[in-house]
Amino acid sequence: MKTERRLKELGIELPPVSSPVANYVNAVRTGNLLFLSGKGPGYGANQARGKVGADMSWEEAKTHARSTGLNLIAVMKDELGDLDRVKRIVKVLGMVNCTPDFGDQPKVINGCSDLFVEVFGDRGRHARSAVGMAGLPNGIPVEIECIIEVSGAAPVRAARPAARKKAAAKKKVAKKKR
Repeated sequence: MKTERRLKELGIELPPVSSPVANYVNAVRTGNLLFLSGKGPGYGANQARGKVGADMSWEEAKTHARSTGLNLIAVMKDELGDLDRVKRIVKVLGMVNCTPDFGDQPKVINGCSDLFVEVFGDRGRHARSAVGMAGLPNGIPVEIECIIEVSGAAPVRAARPAARKKAAAKKKVAKKKR
C-alpha cells in the first residue's frame, strides 16, 4: 500500500517542516541512509514544553512523542519526495526531559514508535534507545532523532522551502548593505 494513502486512511495530515534553530540541517543522506536531526513536538509558539514526572504525565508526553514522530515523517517526505522510498526505519533515539526518578521513558517514546509502525507497517519496526535527560532545548518534553534506510538515488531538485527562504533573506540583507 502506498504510504501516502495510508496516511489518509489514518486521517493524518503532516505538519509543515520546521527550519533548524541552529547551525545544522534537518537531514543528511549518505549512501542509502538518511540521518534525521532531533525534532520535538510542535514548533515556534506551538511547541510543547515541560518536564515529564513534574509538569506532565508519561501519557501526556507520549502524545508529544507521537507529534514529534509526525514532524520526523514530514522531514522524510520533504527530503525524499515520496514516503514509499522509506525502505526501513533503522534506529530511533528518543530523549525524554524528565525528573531524575522517572523511569518510563520507553512508554513515552512508544508514541513515536507506534506511529512509525502504524504508518509504515513492518518497515516502521526499528531498533531504539529511550533515555532520560535533565533538560532539552527550549524545555521541550521529548526530542527524537532517527536513521532511515532509503531506496533509489538521491533526488535532484530545487532547494527546499526553508532553504529558499533563508537564501532570499540573505539576498535582502546583502542588497541593504550596498
